Amino acid sequence: MLSQKTKYAMKALVALADEAQAGGGALTIEEIARRSGAPKRFLEHILLELRNHGYIGSRRGRAGGYLLVRPPAEVSLGEVLRRVDGPIAPLPCLSRHAYRRCDDCRDEAACRIRRLFGQVFWAYLLMIESLTLDDLLHSTAVLDRMPAAPPDAAPDAKPDAAPPA
Repeated sequence: MLSQKTKYAMKALVALADEAQAGGGALTIEEIARRSGAPKRFLEHILLELRNHGYIGSRRGRAGGYLLVRPPAEVSLGEVLRRVDGPIAPLPCLSRHAYRRCDDCRDEAACRIRRLFGQVFWAYLLMIESLTLDDLLHSTAVLDRMPAAPPDAAPDAKPDAAPPA
């Protein structure tokens, strides 16, 4: 599941990419917060992190603010997810960047949980690592074609509400 921090980071990148594609300049934190819906105080930390990872740059002065420094097609969503939230594997023994043997595991090769979740995670990795900020900018509304809620949804789920992201 994406953390709120990652969602705000991706929304901020979208705001900056939209501005760059429109031929605009740098955006202030206030403008990014307005466009992304992220609280300004929380966004300040996220923007510094994105800048430190080389996704965005900052400019001082009257026309100052933040701007995208990489083309959207070169910003991997999987990489952003890892940089902001850390390892994305469902089990530590499946992580490619932060591998750690599970504390209660006797034999990884025979572990059924690792095997099943490894298959699911591999499919997820293939998808998430192929997506870029450009895909996010030009995505079609997949949720519009999905059923509102599965038949066995929790009783408090609203039938016409989109599933939580």
